[in-house]
Amino acid sequence: MTDPATKKGYLSSSLQCKCPRCREGDLFKNPLRFTFKGNLEMHATCTVCGQPTEIEVGFYYGTGYVSYALTVALTVSTLVAWWVLIGFSTEDNRFFWWLGSNAVLLLLLQPWLMRLSRSLWISWFVSYDPDWASHELSESDFERVNKDQSGNW
Repeated sequence: MTDPATKKGYLSSSLQCKCPRCREGDLFKNPLRFTFKGNLEMHATCTVCGQPTEIEVGFYYGTGYVSYALTVALTVSTLVAWWVLIGFSTEDNRFFWWLGSNAVLLLLLQPWLMRLSRSLWISWFVSYDPDWASHELSESDFERVNKDQSGNW
């Protein structure tokens, strides 16, 4: 168990894609890359505390909504920033320059946004346990995990 002074907060552990239960173990097997292959491969359980990462079959379907909300928020923030810093005009193509820049930015950030949406999604269903080392995972923590249906989508 780590020193309480070094424990990470919710936001920093979610942004770094750490386990929501212990906030120490990595959720993903591979480091972040700009390719889609292997970017979303997750450990079956946390390497530190043993928390299962796929709680039930199809658990991560909801991350599409989270990813959508993140991209809308990012798009609105780039729109406001462009408007304040550069401005929009009907007499030139600044709006289309923003549109193209925003599209490129979203494409470059997509691997990270997909990971972040999974990290946020699981953190809403798994509670942080500051004393996780003394609390063993019970059988009920694995009750919805069905090995026969895993990866069956």
